[in-house]
Amino acid sequence: MANAALFIATVLIWGTTWIAIAMQVGPVPVLVSVFYRFAVAAAILVAILVVMRRLKLPALRDQPFILAQALCLFSLNFICFYNAAASIPSGLISVIFSLATIYNAVNARLFFGDRITGRTLLAAALGATGLLLLFGQDVVVDFDMATLKGIGLAALGTLFFSLGNMASRRNSAVGISPLTANTWGMTYGAIILLFLIAVTRTPIVAPPNITYLAAMLYLAAIGSVIGFTTYLMLVSRTGSSRAAYATVLFPIVALSLSTVFEGYHWSGLGLFGLALTLLGNVVIFAPPPARRPQSDARLPAGGGGAGLGNLRGGGS
Repeated sequence: MANAALFIATVLIWGTTWIAIAMQVGPVPVLVSVFYRFAVAAAILVAILVVMRRLKLPALRDQPFILAQALCLFSLNFICFYNAAASIPSGLISVIFSLATIYNAVNARLFFGDRITGRTLLAAALGATGLLLLFGQDVVVDFDMATLKGIGLAALGTLFFSLGNMASRRNSAVGISPLTANTWGMTYGAIILLFLIAVTRTPIVAPPNITYLAAMLYLAAIGSVIGFTTYLMLVSRTGSSRAAYATVLFPIVALSLSTVFEGYHWSGLGLFGLALTLLGNVVIFAPPPARRPQSDARLPAGGGGAGLGNLRGGGS
């Protein structure tokens, strides 16, 4: 039940962040908007840990992995996604981002030796196919260089996201809580973004209106502080491959909100895509079939009584 609650919270939170991001599009440069988001999120997390008296700097040996998490989850990936949005529709970015399930399965194999199961591949295929059907009618692009650049940036951002998952998994394995890792990761991420702003001489534009400010606070407090914490807790509890399936479902939430607030019209193909995506969710989270107990006939000759006695004793 706890894993299900974390999964649902992640899907609902990240499914609503797209509207908030759209509200930030305007006169504020991308680097500055992303910096605002994670600077505020880091400040909130530091304050929480100070109040809880749990603010402590991770050991020196863990710092490279905290920095890797900062680079991949709280700076470089968002720079890629925001810039990709300038070239291709956000729906296509969501479809590409849903491939995080495949990225995570491959990277978990490379970094941790996890076996890539047929169930994981089937769930990823169903989810990605479902999203392609959902967004396919609305995403019509000409494959010019700008479009290819946008697709490449979205794919690169998803790769960064997956590598950040691997760093988070390692940090959890050595006992660093997601709250602590996120606090320092977002702090380092904000510093990295500020450095990039200085190097690129990007002008720092103040929030232009209350709508932008409200969106920024939502993305920082809900989308980053709560959303990333619930997601990385899910990674530590269920593994990166299963946790990443949230990235397949959260565009469904975004599309539902679009139906209510933007007049999105569902098609038969879109409904079929939704069904495929939900089926993929069932496949990856369904419990494995229980093993059938061995029958007496399969027990070694002369050892049947002892074997049955051992089985009964183990169950008492």
